[in-house]
Amino acid sequence: MKPSAIDLFAGAGGATRGLRDAGFGVLGAIEFDVNAAQTYRLNHPQTHLRQADIRTISASGFRRSLGLEPRELDLLKTCPPCQGFSTLASGKGLTDEDRNDLVFHTVRFVRAFMPRAVLLENVPGLARDTRLGSIRKSLSSLGYTSDLYQFEASHFGVPQRRKRLIMIALRGRRSKLPIDIDSIVPDCISRTPAEVAFRKVATSKRSEDPLRKHRSHSAKVGARIAAIPVGGDRFDLPEEHQLDCHKKMARRGATASYGRIKLAEPAPTMTTRCTTPACGSFVHPTENRGITLREAASIQTFPTNYDFIGDYGSIERQIGNAVPVRMAKTLGIAIRRLLEGNMGDAA
Repeated sequence: MKPSAIDLFAGAGGATRGLRDAGFGVLGAIEFDVNAAQTYRLNHPQTHLRQADIRTISASGFRRSLGLEPRELDLLKTCPPCQGFSTLASGKGLTDEDRNDLVFHTVRFVRAFMPRAVLLENVPGLARDTRLGSIRKSLSSLGYTSDLYQFEASHFGVPQRRKRLIMIALRGRRSKLPIDIDSIVPDCISRTPAEVAFRKVATSKRSEDPLRKHRSHSAKVGARIAAIPVGGDRFDLPEEHQLDCHKKMARRGATASYGRIKLAEPAPTMTTRCTTPACGSFVHPTENRGITLREAASIQTFPTNYDFIGDYGSIERQIGNAVPVRMAKTLGIAIRRLLEGNMGDAA
């Protein structure tokens, strides 16, 4: 029998797909965004998805709708909105306290389900926020042992530099948590270059793919992109293609904009503007264009048959916000091994 899981703040379903690949049966999920919820349902029709603001959902009611009693769930995965905890947001004073407070709903759902394990994924900036300490204290009062792990997704087989913070909590005060994730899943750890993601798209046998499109560029932007050499960025542009705003910043800011992805290295972090060359190193490695939605999804390790619903901007956001599938799979395998090793410890 498969271990069970639920996926809070599920987005387009990247974490759900990864957990399924790790052998979990994902029974339920919650997502607020309409398009992301439609994408989720399309790819995970067997999972009960509640499309609503998590603040309006009764945690115990949701548990009952899944036919579960307290302590029956194996894993509660949660990935609250992370933009408010990012370095960019804090540096610009863009914190949204109401949005950041969504992380507290993790405790509310843990209290209702009392799962054997909790997996929280976010940006490293959450570690500096007092909310995380409050969450861990609340989980401790419920009988959970927790620890934090920081790593880069490229070490988990994801062809992308994506720094993440993970909190793992196990029910039972005698539960044993590892010093690092690598010690649990060394067979899953590998550094993968961006070339792997592009090759998967190029060799896909799918005849028609609506995501094989990139942002349209004006003639001026197209000429600027064409002037960027392989492996280059905006600093390699000749004077006539330099933006005035970049000239003023010199080398102090926007260092990633108009950069080409390097095939032999992991790609940069896929953001909510991950196919927009002006917003990062999102120019195709050799062709004179930004990367396509499908190429961005492949860098996030979605399979090439994973479909998305929404307009171009919505799909771009869904891809950038997703938990990389391969990373979720590796973490799912780690959780399974931890649960198998702590069979006698769960109180």
